[in-house]
Amino acid sequence: MARATGARAQLAAAFETTYGTAPASSYTKMPFARAALGSEQPLLSSELLGYGRDPLAPVLDAVTADGSVTVPIDLEAFGIWLKGAFGAPTTSGTTNFTHTFKTGASSLPSMSIEVGLPEVPHFAMYKGCMVDTLGWSMARSGLVTAEVGLVAQAEAKANATAAGTPSAVTLERFGAFQGAVKQGGNALANIVSADIRYANGLDRVETIRADGLIDGIDPGIASLTGSITARFSDTALLDQAISGTSSTLEFSYTINTNKSLTLTAHAVWLPRPRISIDGPGGVQATFDWQASLPSSGTGNMATIVLKNQRATY
Repeated sequence: MARATGARAQLAAAFETTYGTAPASSYTKMPFARAALGSEQPLLSSELLGYGRDPLAPVLDAVTADGSVTVPIDLEAFGIWLKGAFGAPTTSGTTNFTHTFKTGASSLPSMSIEVGLPEVPHFAMYKGCMVDTLGWSMARSGLVTAEVGLVAQAEAKANATAAGTPSAVTLERFGAFQGAVKQGGNALANIVSADIRYANGLDRVETIRADGLIDGIDPGIASLTGSITARFSDTALLDQAISGTSSTLEFSYTINTNKSLTLTAHAVWLPRPRISIDGPGGVQATFDWQASLPSSGTGNMATIVLKNQRATY
């Protein structure tokens, strides 16, 4: 009997035309490092009396389906997760394409995601998936990955794939050394690490249904937060924190002119941090930042630009 292994696991995704209805085709084989999607239906213990000390049979509660996947930040496949998080981009170019995603979309697309273990065989199709959170960390070295938090409507299990033959992507990953952080258009020096965390604030529509599933998912108030840890060598960030003003922050990975990923937060606010001296080594300061709409109240909180050779998302 074959045993399931992560090395043989498969993940395929496609955007839905109708929420909660898995497409029959147009799936993409997605690279991933970890998949923790699943559904659960808890048991409710009986509260009834009159049958002695031994309990009556429990009752099934409503179904909850959600989880996360860890994916590489690459030139092509990562754009599919960006579309899930921010909506369809505006694309320009003919050979070298520029895809511009923006926060604040009034509606977001849903996806069907199949996680397969062909040895068993076991194929779990998660329908009505929407991206709730998206985040990653930047450092000097290491693998560049992002964690995608998902909320789904339902899980359907089968012994054969329902994704057909998914299309492949050209995998070209960004390296940690290709990262950069800028403030107000100027490169920030002495940045040790940075974290970026985006959340859509998804709200499950928990209506009464005979199947115990949610009726849909509505986007709530979005948030874009993170942290920057810097070796304390100048007061550029500290001065902004003390002044109580905002500035732009830009987080990017660049391979060349036509291959890059850039997230620009247009109005970032910094708290005044505690600067402690913990020994003879270098002194570091951590700024837990928050982004918002620009002070004019117009535009959008952040813009994400992905440059690659893929024509559409």
